[in-house]
Amino acid sequence: MDVLLREYLPILILLAVAIGLGLVLLLAAAIIAVRNPDPEKVSAYECGFNAFDDARMKFDVRFYLVSILFIIFDLEVAFLFPWAVAFKGLSDVAFWSMMAFLAVLTIGFAYEWKKGALEWE
Repeated sequence: MDVLLREYLPILILLAVAIGLGLVLLLAAAIIAVRNPDPEKVSAYECGFNAFDDARMKFDVRFYLVSILFIIFDLEVAFLFPWAVAFKGLSDVAFWSMMAFLAVLTIGFAYEWKKGALEWE
């Protein structure tokens, strides 16, 4: 039982340091924070539109394109990290399947760039 507890000791130390650091930062922010906010800074906003417009107004399609691009590249990173961690033990099939995945994402990115989805006017 003593050996088992020694194996978990680094995890418990990391957990204690993380909780302690989190509490210190929260308390420091509560103590040091400026208490006279600017009215413009605390005004409600939603995706760059004024809060005084109609709630049923239509959003520009570029907001949706940017969010879809974010999701695509977020998924790319989510698949790329485990692949990179296990890179030494991967077979050639795993390597080339990830290269095909990255090629498809690169082609999609180039298409979006060419169509002007990343341009904001």
